[in-house]
Amino acid sequence: MEVELRNPRRIMEFDGPMAVTALLTRLSLNRESVLVIRDGTLVPGDAMLADGDHVEIRSVISGGSQ
Repeated sequence: MEVELRNPRRIMEFDGPMAVTALLTRLSLNRESVLVIRDGTLVPGDAMLADGDHVEIRSVISGGSQ
């Protein structure tokens, strides 16, 4: 699977199948601090990712109004 990370932008390759939580562990990322998107759709932590998937990992950004 192709995994695209942001900040800084980079692309990594991993063999599937692999659970989202396992991927994030391998990348040393906290599940609560990122969004995992497969082929344009947000996926839960227990989802399985397969070879051929394009996965994007984005940092969660929160903000508020003043």
